[in-house]
Amino acid sequence: MNTKKKEVLNKIRDEFPILDQKINGEDLIYLDNAASTQKPKSVINAIKDYYENDHSNVHRGVHTLSVRATEAYENARVKVAEFLNSPNVHQIIFTKGTTDSINLIASSVTNLVQKDDEILITSMEHHSNIVPWQELCKRTGAVLKVIPINKNGELLIDEYANMISSRTKIISIVHLSNTLGTINPVEDIIEIAKSHDVITVIDGAQAAGHLPIDVQKLDCDFYLFSGHKIFGPTGIGVLYGKENILNEIDPYQFGGEMILKVTFEETTYNDLPHKFEAGTPNIAGAVGIGASIDFINGLDRDLAHQHEMSLHDYALEKLEEIGGVRIIGNASNKSAIISFVIDGLHPHDIGTIINQKGIAVRTGHHCTMPLMDFYSIPGTVRASFSIYNNHSEVDKLIDAIKLAIKMLK
Repeated sequence: MNTKKKEVLNKIRDEFPILDQKINGEDLIYLDNAASTQKPKSVINAIKDYYENDHSNVHRGVHTLSVRATEAYENARVKVAEFLNSPNVHQIIFTKGTTDSINLIASSVTNLVQKDDEILITSMEHHSNIVPWQELCKRTGAVLKVIPINKNGELLIDEYANMISSRTKIISIVHLSNTLGTINPVEDIIEIAKSHDVITVIDGAQAAGHLPIDVQKLDCDFYLFSGHKIFGPTGIGVLYGKENILNEIDPYQFGGEMILKVTFEETTYNDLPHKFEAGTPNIAGAVGIGASIDFINGLDRDLAHQHEMSLHDYALEKLEEIGGVRIIGNASNKSAIISFVIDGLHPHDIGTIINQKGIAVRTGHHCTMPLMDFYSIPGTVRASFSIYNNHSEVDKLIDAIKLAIKMLK
């Protein structure tokens, strides 16, 4: 790595105050970015500034604070729309996160799904992209079908194409697997679905912070992601939807803001996007997600991707030199996520010893229990990288893994 790139990366790392601490007497090494990313000073300060100077409820007051809060909230929506290349700002719905976005869709499309209709998901889905569809099937009598994968963690596209029929109404698929790191060929999946008039839902929780997203180019019906996985705050998420479908489906939460007119006899729903944003929203969260998008837009995205993948490739090379290590997920197109198991050792025991060295990794099933069943394992150790990580941290991770093996065996 040349000196200039190193200086840029070090400057970026300095923006994350949480990294400047010790855990168990060791420098913190945070490699749990697939679960949640850390927050730069700009995001923290934006939220702090909102609460100190502008806080009020939105859309409901003519006084100055309400006007400023409303402007901050709606400006964040504009930033999200531009981030996704949404054709209209009002197609951006703020939610609590990706899980909430999926629940919103699954709860609101009941009028579009009938008995014996089929909903497709994949074998690698997060629980939040399984359970809401199971519940929709219970309510409607629809059938949930699962697209298989191979042992490398890649979708069997031919199988998928053969599974679609006139009964298929929805396909909901993860863009980037939180467990395997697999980047799914969503463009091809959407194109096949569109040829059968199937509604497409793309879970972009992992992808949004690492890949450029263009919803118009993808031509998906829905795209979803969470703020806390793109350097933003928790409790805020995004649902992008095509306007015709958003207008066709009904909201599943009711109250203030989402109404146009209320009498004791009937209620008329508000226009988009407010139709799906009942109650006082997470205003500070929206401000924070707007600031996180500003942060991402200020990065050299190519440099960020190259750096993350260089960490992935370096860690993978070092892991494969350790006897007894098995990598779970070897897709040809993947992100900077590595899941692995070690023969004879439980992932939780490995993670506990690694933590004693100040290293944060994720252990367990990663909310993908059916995927763990597919590989016949209880869980994995997962290291996931971000732009603020570096190669020396990988070296320390490898040393900690070797220590765990020595202690546990």
